[in-house]
Amino acid sequence: MNRELFVQATYMVASVLFILGLRSLTKTDSARRGMQQAALGMLVAVVGTLLHHEIVRYEWIIAGLVLGSLIGYPLGVYVPMTAMPQRIAISHLFGALAATLVGVAEYYTHIRDGAEISPALMAALGFEVLFGALTVSGSFMAFGKLQEFITGRPVTYPGQNVMNLGVFAGAVGLFGYLIANPGHPALFYTMLGLALLFGFLLVLPIGGADMPVVISLMNSYAGLASSATGFAIGNNVLIIAGALDGASGFILSIIMSKAMNRSFRNILFGAFGSAPAAGAAKTSEGLSVQSISVEDAALRLAYARLVIVVPGYGLAVAQAQHQVRELAELIEKNGGEVKYAIHPVAGRMPGHMNVLLAEANIPYDKLKDMEEINHEFPNCDVALVIGANDVVNPAARNDKASPIYGMPILDVDKAQSVIVMKRSMNTGFAGIENELFYLPKTQMLFGDAKSSLTKLVQEIKNG
Repeated sequence: MNRELFVQATYMVASVLFILGLRSLTKTDSARRGMQQAALGMLVAVVGTLLHHEIVRYEWIIAGLVLGSLIGYPLGVYVPMTAMPQRIAISHLFGALAATLVGVAEYYTHIRDGAEISPALMAALGFEVLFGALTVSGSFMAFGKLQEFITGRPVTYPGQNVMNLGVFAGAVGLFGYLIANPGHPALFYTMLGLALLFGFLLVLPIGGADMPVVISLMNSYAGLASSATGFAIGNNVLIIAGALDGASGFILSIIMSKAMNRSFRNILFGAFGSAPAAGAAKTSEGLSVQSISVEDAALRLAYARLVIVVPGYGLAVAQAQHQVRELAELIEKNGGEVKYAIHPVAGRMPGHMNVLLAEANIPYDKLKDMEEINHEFPNCDVALVIGANDVVNPAARNDKASPIYGMPILDVDKAQSVIVMKRSMNTGFAGIENELFYLPKTQMLFGDAKSSLTKLVQEIKNG
């Protein structure tokens, strides 16, 4: 078997492994295997690429592998689950940056050498740079908003949408012109600059509540840029992997939008997450909450027949997933049943809660999607809400003036009783009061979730 045939064979094997890995990721109990298949596929793809006949020097490649490993290992091992959304955003940034730099290098090399750039090649290079650059700046903005060195609130100003569309139209117009007339470096780099600017402007008016959708959308854009890179440099595995990434990211964005009852247009231009207008939603004026002691909460949980745990970002912040598992085991020893209700947009990225609970070795079959679990809340003795807010707010069903009206929620308010664990009465990402907290059946257990859960566990053991 000659070298080129072997390279293409490795690309085929890698592509099959990517597809199998993506399929395995559709189910919680096979997700770990899916990651292993995808990782093996990437290893095979890298090996095949390193054997490509165009590579004659390996010094820079080895240096890149060492540098990437030094950066990637700490990101994979030491970044806490609370910062995982930021890490994902940074990963998208690096991937898109790589695709953009390859596109710029290919264009520069052709112009420098006086080589002909066909319309097809220019289309691939332009698409790669256009989507790659806007993903770089857009992912950086998403990272900044999640890390909170950029305000998580939408930043809006008059004429913003017109300006954004104008910048994007200018970049696309230059892209179209360059396909017909590729020999204009100044226009190429202007297009690059406009794409970078558009990425910043695109995410600037989007609030923190929409960051899960933004992350999945940037994932899609990075995949499209990578696929275009494959066309530009003739790498089949990049074409396939990029297409898979782009399509899956886009589908995930649609699923996330549906879970929030929002359209792409509304997410990109609606500034969800901004402070609600005066009188736009119900307030807590004249209402009061009921507190519960650790002792009373422990007694109620210890003798419950069915407890449904609703995890949210507060659980991730407290890193209390292991305490949740220990509490559940005690309830089950007393003859009760524990299930976990997972909302599609709970946390700050798709699947955040699933990964968090799986880290504590909570059985996969106990993790229930919203559609699976909602009908069980009326039969639930205690719904234990840990750090979730907007995804359990009945205003989504009851208050037409609410900014989250129409968003599918977990039917926690239909449980027999509700215990909510929160540090304070601060609002969620949507910036509105949660009607659930003021219901007669709801009682608040204030404090750090990890500390409160530890006390609950100890109280049930002592009881």
